[in-house]
Amino acid sequence: MTRTAARRTAPAIAVRPVPAPPPVGGRGRRRLRDQLQAYGFLLGGLVCFALFSWYPAIRAVVIAFQKYTPGSPPEWVGTANFTRVLHDPEFAAAWRNTLTFTLLALLIGFAIPFVLALVLNELRHARAFFRVVVYLPVMIPPVVSALLWKWFYDPGAGLANEALRSLHLPTSDWSNGADTALVSLVIVATWANLGGTVLIYLAALQSIPGELYEAAELDGANLLQRVRHVTIPQTRFVILMLMLLQIIATMQVFTEPFVITGGGPENATVTVLYLIYKYAFLYNDFGGACALSVLLLVLLGAFSAGYLRLTRSEGDT
Repeated sequence: MTRTAARRTAPAIAVRPVPAPPPVGGRGRRRLRDQLQAYGFLLGGLVCFALFSWYPAIRAVVIAFQKYTPGSPPEWVGTANFTRVLHDPEFAAAWRNTLTFTLLALLIGFAIPFVLALVLNELRHARAFFRVVVYLPVMIPPVVSALLWKWFYDPGAGLANEALRSLHLPTSDWSNGADTALVSLVIVATWANLGGTVLIYLAALQSIPGELYEAAELDGANLLQRVRHVTIPQTRFVILMLMLLQIIATMQVFTEPFVITGGGPENATVTVLYLIYKYAFLYNDFGGACALSVLLLVLLGAFSAGYLRLTRSEGDT
């Protein structure tokens, strides 16, 4: 067969036409439409934040420099509200109680969720059941939880003292004693907020690659060494962020002192937020309440900025 005949009998290869690219103008309009839809979905959240978060915060800063009474026009007084608040005898007690509460909450309530998360992560049976049990206090309304603990701490027929009597141990005044009231509130706050922190830690633990633990076991590391050299470094970011969030939350404690102790006994549980409540709704002094709020905002903002800068610099080194 000649070369010309072979060329004639060779099957023809079908060439598919290449589709033309869409016009640039249509692609740009589609991208703009998608962006407008995304901003439209964000608009509802932005409006809610503006109405219920940003506007009240800005309004509180303005009222902090005013003599404000509902039903009468406000009067600018400069820094008089701050001066009056700073010279209030309850001011120092409120800050001392708040800082002590925060320190005790870190000592008592920061390590317990991490340890419980480690235990739950090692369980092989009934893991879902114990997760529900640990998270159950979070589902109870805070006021209901505080009322339950108020009955539990009752020095007469409360369950805590009844348990101590059954074990032939000395009873305690719990929330009714000036020396024990703040510690009792720390226990309540730790129990009420335990579940959410445990689940966050548990999610962080389950994201750690199992090869790291296997390598540590091959090197002869025991349980404590694995936690120290594998678990803590791998969950460092979560630990630091939860510590910051816990400090901010405990500095704003209000429900437990308000429901259980009412700030007593002898102002032993008056916190900054409880003092703000007293200024606004008992003293009818909204200017002083907003001045206290601004002081707390400035302190927490400065602390958060310094904390994030310090932890970031440590992570970079």
